[in-house]
Amino acid sequence: MEQEQKTPRKFSNKLVKFHDKYYKHLLIIPAIILLFSFIYMGVFYSNNQDFMHKDISLTGGTSITIHERIDTNELKSHLSDKLESLMVREISDLITREQISVIVETTSDAETTRSVLEDYLGYTLTDENSSFEFTGSALSEGFFKQLLFAVLLAFIFMALVVFLIFRSFVPSIAIILAAFTDIFMTLALFNFLGMQMSTAGIIAFLMLIGYSVDTDILLTNRVLKRHEGSLNRRIFSAFKTGTTMTLTSLLAIVTALLIVSSFSAVLTKIFTVLVIGLSFDILNTWITNVSIIKWYVKRKESKNEV
Repeated sequence: MEQEQKTPRKFSNKLVKFHDKYYKHLLIIPAIILLFSFIYMGVFYSNNQDFMHKDISLTGGTSITIHERIDTNELKSHLSDKLESLMVREISDLITREQISVIVETTSDAETTRSVLEDYLGYTLTDENSSFEFTGSALSEGFFKQLLFAVLLAFIFMALVVFLIFRSFVPSIAIILAAFTDIFMTLALFNFLGMQMSTAGIIAFLMLIGYSVDTDILLTNRVLKRHEGSLNRRIFSAFKTGTTMTLTSLLAIVTALLIVSSFSAVLTKIFTVLVIGLSFDILNTWITNVSIIKWYVKRKESKNEV
């Protein structure tokens, strides 16, 4: 029993010594990922003249839901050269996983889309066997700008609140940097996976701001405003609480994503953004922010000693 107690303690001491020695070097890992994200986003923008692939909810276009069982691969192959910016996906039953309907999204106008689909299907599309939605490009573009403004405003207010809470430049900047890198890395990976951004996806980025800063504020508050125990003990205490929070949320969201992916595109986009963002948040909080805060506290303590 005594031997079992010594082993974890010995491992913990080695981990503390390793982190004390290399915590600054660990910043290289998120720095490299952030650099690759900037490079990828630069190349992506030069190729697409935009920072993301947008679906019709942000660009405008036609969405048709056909309440029939259709081979989506064959349908997409047939329509790809006839409709612009085509996206075909199927909706399945939650329990049986059998196809219920097919959704066709395109930036082509409604009449062209209807005509092409009727030629392929061989019958007339009516209100009984299908449903049509059309969104104008001007309306979608205006809504997109409003959503971006909302994200920017939320980020600015978050930064102001952080500065008011801690009233110190370095810890506040560390929190804001972690939140920014969460969002930027998530967007880069989202584009890399070839996914299209929707209004639901942008709303998910608003949610991600809140998810990003909660663990960073927890860490900074434990380290700077509590004085019981050593610096490493306060960091480890915040780590246990913060990772429990993040992993619990991540597990719940992954489970929900697996359930809704077959029948809800809106929820799929939201949960995908949150899964990617929370994964990056673990990296940026417990490597980037921890290293900066530890560096800041040690430097402050050494100045006080002098």
